[in-house]
Amino acid sequence: MNKINICVVGTGYVGLVTGACLAHVGHRVVCVDSDTKKISALKAGKIPIYEPGLEKVVLGAVRKKRLFFCKSIAEGMHHGGEAAQVVFIAVGTPPRADGSADLSFIENVAREIAVSMSAYTVVVEKSTVPVETGEWIVKTVNRYNKKNVPFDVASNPEFLREGSAVGDFLKPDRVVVGTNSQKAAQLLKQLYAPLKCPVLITDIKSSELIKHASNSFLAAKISFINAVANLCERTGANVEDVAKGMGMDKRIGASFLKAGIGFGGFCFPKDLEAFHWISRQKGYDFSMLRAVKEVNEEQKMWVVRRAEEELWNLGGKTVAMLGLAFKPDTDDMRFAPSIDIARALIERGAIVRAYDPVSSENAAKVLPPEVKICRTPYECVADADCLAVITEWPEFKELNFKKVAESMRHPFILDGRNLLCPATMRAQGFTYRSVGRP
Repeated sequence: MNKINICVVGTGYVGLVTGACLAHVGHRVVCVDSDTKKISALKAGKIPIYEPGLEKVVLGAVRKKRLFFCKSIAEGMHHGGEAAQVVFIAVGTPPRADGSADLSFIENVAREIAVSMSAYTVVVEKSTVPVETGEWIVKTVNRYNKKNVPFDVASNPEFLREGSAVGDFLKPDRVVVGTNSQKAAQLLKQLYAPLKCPVLITDIKSSELIKHASNSFLAAKISFINAVANLCERTGANVEDVAKGMGMDKRIGASFLKAGIGFGGFCFPKDLEAFHWISRQKGYDFSMLRAVKEVNEEQKMWVVRRAEEELWNLGGKTVAMLGLAFKPDTDDMRFAPSIDIARALIERGAIVRAYDPVSSENAAKVLPPEVKICRTPYECVADADCLAVITEWPEFKELNFKKVAESMRHPFILDGRNLLCPATMRAQGFTYRSVGRP
C-alpha cells in the first residue's frame, strides 16, 4: 500500500480511534490536541479514554513509529519534515441550547490549517456537523490561505460505536466520502484501501446528511421498540418475542430493537437535536424526530414509575443503581440516562447509591452530589429497597443473587435493560420487573 501522511486534529473518541487505526493499517499519523495534559499522557503511553482494544492499537502504532502526538496544528502538519496530505478535523461540536451545533472549534481549526498548509492538502470533516458546514470550511480556508496553496475539502462521517470503536473502524460496513473533487476522492479511497470495504463517494452535503440521518433512524428504532414495550406491559405480551418476530423480517432487521430505559451517549441525542434543528432552519418540520426524543425522555423515567408502584413513597427509601455509563464497555457519561434517573429519584426523596465498573470517576463529575458512588456492587445493594439495573454490564449477570437478596431490605429488582432472567430472579425470592416482559 502507499503510505499517506495524515494529521488528525482532536484526540477524543473519534480522533484518537481514527488516528490510531489509520496508523495501525500502515499510514503515518500525527494526532494533535490543544489539551497539553492529554498529549503528555498519550506520549507517556496512557490512554485518556476507556475503549476496549484501543490501548493495544495505540501502543503498537507508536512502537512502529507510525503514530505521533503533538500540541499544535502547524507542527502536526509538518511533523518530522513531512507535510500532511490529509488533515482530519475531529474536534467537538457541542450542542447549543436550541439544538444547533456549536461549530466554533471547527472554524478555528480550519483557520489554523489554512495558514499551515505548504502543499496540496485534503481537509476532511470527521466530526459530525450539520449539512452545509463543508461550504463554510471552504470559505474559511480560502480566507486565510494567503499563499494560495491548493486544497480540497471532503466529508468523511464516522460510524463508530463506543465500546466497539476499534473493530468498527477496522471492519466497517462502508466508508462514506463526500467531495466535489476527483483528486480528493482518489486520495481518500487510497487511504481507506487497506480496510477492503465498500467506499461510497457522494457530494459533500449528502455525506453530511448521511450521518445525521443514520443516527436519527437508529434512535427512532430504539424509541419505537420502547413504545412497543410499554404496550406489551399493558397487554401481557413479551417485547422480546415481538422484537424477534419483527427482526426476522429482512426489511426491518434485529439490530436496535432491544427495549430498555432509553438511549444516551453523545451521538444519538446530539445528532437527533441537530437534525431536527437543521430541518426547522430549512422550513421543514421533521416532527417524527421530536416524537423520537419525547419517547426517549419518557422512557428514562420507567425506573421511577415502577419504583413508586412497588414502594409507594420513595422518601427515605434506598435505590441501588447498578451501571452509570450510557452503555457497557465505555466510561462515557455524556447524556447517560443514569443522570436523569438519579436526579428524579433524589427529587422524590430517595437515597441513591450507585456502582459502575469503569465510569465511577466520570460519573462523580456529573451526578447529583447526593449520590453515593460505591466501590463494589455488593456495597451498593446492601440494605437497599430497590436494585435498578441501569447499564447492562455483563458482569452484573454473574453476581451472587442469593447474597444480594439477603443483603437487601426489600428484594426488589427493576431491570431497566432486560439483562436478567425473570424466572431465575423470581425463583431466588425477588420481586422482579423488566421492560415489556411479563
